[in-house]
Amino acid sequence: MESPTLGFICSLILFTSLSFQNSNGQSYSLQMYHKYSNEVKGRIAWRHGLNSDGWPVKGSSDYYKALYHHDSARHDRNLAEHSSLTFLKGNETVEIPHLGFLYYAMVQVGTPNVTLLVALDTGSNVFWVPCDCKACAPTFGPSYESRINLQTYSPSTSQTSKPVSCSNTLCQSRNKCSKSSDQCPYTVTYLSANTSTAGTLVEDILYLTPGDGSGNGTVVKAPITFGCGKVQTGDLLQGLAPDGLLGLGIEPISVPTILYNSGFVSNSFSMCFPYNSSLGRFTFGDKGSSDQKETPFIIDQTHPTYYVGVKEFYVGNAHVKTEFQAMFDTGTSFTHLADPVYKSFTSNYHFQTRDSPWAVNKSSIPFGFCYRTSNSQSINRGPNISFNFNGGNNFSVIQPLLFLQDVTGKLLGYCLGVLHSPNITIIGQNFMTGYRLVFDREQLKLGWMEANCYDLKYSNISTSTSSPVGDNPSTSYINSSTNSPPKLSISPNALQVNPNVNSNDAIHLSLYFLHIALSFSLVITIITILS
Repeated sequence: MESPTLGFICSLILFTSLSFQNSNGQSYSLQMYHKYSNEVKGRIAWRHGLNSDGWPVKGSSDYYKALYHHDSARHDRNLAEHSSLTFLKGNETVEIPHLGFLYYAMVQVGTPNVTLLVALDTGSNVFWVPCDCKACAPTFGPSYESRINLQTYSPSTSQTSKPVSCSNTLCQSRNKCSKSSDQCPYTVTYLSANTSTAGTLVEDILYLTPGDGSGNGTVVKAPITFGCGKVQTGDLLQGLAPDGLLGLGIEPISVPTILYNSGFVSNSFSMCFPYNSSLGRFTFGDKGSSDQKETPFIIDQTHPTYYVGVKEFYVGNAHVKTEFQAMFDTGTSFTHLADPVYKSFTSNYHFQTRDSPWAVNKSSIPFGFCYRTSNSQSINRGPNISFNFNGGNNFSVIQPLLFLQDVTGKLLGYCLGVLHSPNITIIGQNFMTGYRLVFDREQLKLGWMEANCYDLKYSNISTSTSSPVGDNPSTSYINSSTNSPPKLSISPNALQVNPNVNSNDAIHLSLYFLHIALSFSLVITIITILS
């Protein structure tokens, strides 16, 4: 352990000589040295009798590592005022069936501030909102729930809006600029066929508040860079993320990165996905707890995103040893597995379930493994599912199933919520159910622990905001309070195109989303499995 005296002295960085004069014209000077210089080492050894042999050699990897930890610790001290931040409206998120089964949050931007309902997506980086639209999804109409009142943002009406020039370091489309003073254009292309957003980058205020947003009155105004989305295409025109999408990726333009680089919070955030409700939680700066499980991220520098390594998985009594990478993407509703994992995973589940197979119409329901129930309110519990990640920790899937009802509420059956993928394995939202996930970008690790998302530790919202309905008290149905039953629509799989994936693979994946979004006619609700 480092000596306290040595640690105190080494916290001083001395660079060069400094001279100044007082009012009488007398000159004074101080000789300043780097904290790891030979002069400082000798002075400490002479005055305190401390051995400096363990000090890093200048220019070595240990030398730069020590400097990095010093700067990091110094930066973290500056962050102490805001150990965590959330949106000004509060840290609650909501899953909206009408809007793609994504989780949304209410955010406020601009001056005067405009409230927007944006989708939260760890699979992309750019935060964009529709503005000055040439081709955008409607923000009102019969397809939206009556309680959803979408607003729009315009840079021309915000007193704090600034255009982002092509010379800005966050501008990634300089090749499209004729001169450096031009406003920076942006384009994000998603994996779904012909789905994209394009416009220009602006800087404006994002309104945040410390903690869980429980009303302490503190408002944090954070300048951020985001996209003024003038043209949307594909699935984005069908009402998915109609009020914008907040990319939570790793790259410099993402909101978590901007907040960290600006000194607002630590380089981390958390999302909580409830098991028995549609209300979740989101917090910037949350680094989790000591009792959470963790696995390191595998970062591809050419396309950095939240991949983890899987060593093996379990389906009931089947233990499959295999190694593959999977991306945790909150912008994808269902889990996608590539072969040979998909074939092994689904076949082992099929052989161990006790319910009768259901030959559903594949043109309407793209899930490959569906089953009928023996009565209208219960199913046989299927085999337990878990993944063993790098580092040795298990991730148990709490809710892998999707339950099918008719419009009268009668339970018809269920499907294993897994889709086949050509070559990309994605852990979608359905496998995240029941967990608080911590995306620690400083330590480059994913943390998780089971959570109901309603503990006072996470939110000021009472559990009474959601209550089960139905005749059977042991069955909990999660339905939005709407006048008509929700129709299933799926996220645009808000994942930026991976350069390693060819266009045919991208189109193949997108067909699944189109099949679900346009053709699925049954009502899907999540119910609690009976013991």
